[in-house]
Amino acid sequence: MAKYKHLSFKDRSLIQSMLNSNYRLSHIAAAIEKDPSTVSKEIRAHITIENKGGFRSNYNACIHRFDCTRYHICTECHSVRKFKLCKRCSMCNAFCDHFEKESCNKLSSPPYVCNGCSSKPFCTLQKSFYYADIAEQDYKRSLSCSRKGFSFSAAEIEHLDHMITPLIKQGQSPHHICSTSLDSLMISESTLYRLIDARALSAMNLDLPRKVKFRPRKKPKSIKIDRACRINRDYGCFKSFMDIHPDYPVTELDSVEGTKGGKVLLTIHFPCAEFMIAFIRDYNDSKSVTDIFDHLYDILGFEFFTKIFKVCLTDNGSEFSNPRAIEYDASGIQRTNVFYCDPSAPYQKGSAERNHEFIRLFVPKGQAFDSLSQKHVDIMMDHINSYCRSSLGNKSPYELFSFIYGKEILDLLGCHLIPPRKVTLNKSIWNKEV
Repeated sequence: MAKYKHLSFKDRSLIQSMLNSNYRLSHIAAAIEKDPSTVSKEIRAHITIENKGGFRSNYNACIHRFDCTRYHICTECHSVRKFKLCKRCSMCNAFCDHFEKESCNKLSSPPYVCNGCSSKPFCTLQKSFYYADIAEQDYKRSLSCSRKGFSFSAAEIEHLDHMITPLIKQGQSPHHICSTSLDSLMISESTLYRLIDARALSAMNLDLPRKVKFRPRKKPKSIKIDRACRINRDYGCFKSFMDIHPDYPVTELDSVEGTKGGKVLLTIHFPCAEFMIAFIRDYNDSKSVTDIFDHLYDILGFEFFTKIFKVCLTDNGSEFSNPRAIEYDASGIQRTNVFYCDPSAPYQKGSAERNHEFIRLFVPKGQAFDSLSQKHVDIMMDHINSYCRSSLGNKSPYELFSFIYGKEILDLLGCHLIPPRKVTLNKSIWNKEV
């Protein structure tokens, strides 16, 4: 039996094939020369959830699905076929207030998946599958993430910040802090310097009296704060979450770079109205992103913030690698849900990517944002959001956002409507209005 060896794609393909043929885990383990517990852990770690129905029947996981006689749950029927009974509609579970989810008891015991189940063609419940190609992608992604960033949780970094930052503010060096507090810190001096470089702590390089005198020896690399940030937040989880909450609006987050190492824009896009706000940042790090969300939370308040930030979808940049700091406020109250697109898949938030074309009319790709202030950015976004779109019925994003969420939120965000004849989509507006 091969011990301490990772599973190969060939092993995973054999697992899927034997699961489809309804083999026991012990037989699968013998075929790939592994322990049965290894096969069990592999299957449970890479389960793909699918909400799909069976033969001539839509997905329906409600416990009342057999004897339910409800109809016209939606005031305006969403189904093209206009079913007489709502239980035959694929969106029944999402809109019915009497919905009670039923789960298959077979999934709580080996083999934990529906691959070889004889009831699969007729089952309308939520299904779990093991796919070799998806498991291989998840394995490679987790292997890559495990070698990047810090192996600290958000709570551990917060604890270190409370201990280290006051001492640095007193003028102590990282060497002195690590030498005198090694038992309580449990980190090395080099790790402390990397935490400060990544701006994971409140203390910055400017607070170190000697370090700012030296030029950096090499270009700093982007560092993920939480290397396990994608777990339960990948694009598959996003789709499953939206299946349960189809009425939740999605907000798309992204960064727009000028030149490497210079100022960066954080863009927050609301696809339902094609409305976008942007913030200039000196550094492309996670601290600057969480500071902006804390600022928005302060000015909007819990009610308005949670109204427009139900779900946040972003890419895999290191600046978004501290999702818990975005999801929760200082009191530990959840204010939003963060999910990630698949790697190298910008089309999964294509609405934001398209809207960036307007920003490039002001600052072409390759040019720096260093000369811009937040006032420049606000004026630019006011003109972009006042530009009418045919996709919005010749309305502007500002008008549609105001219709959906109310003008009070726009006033709190400091957004203004530019008269149609004065809308300008080039940088000449900065000479007139700044």
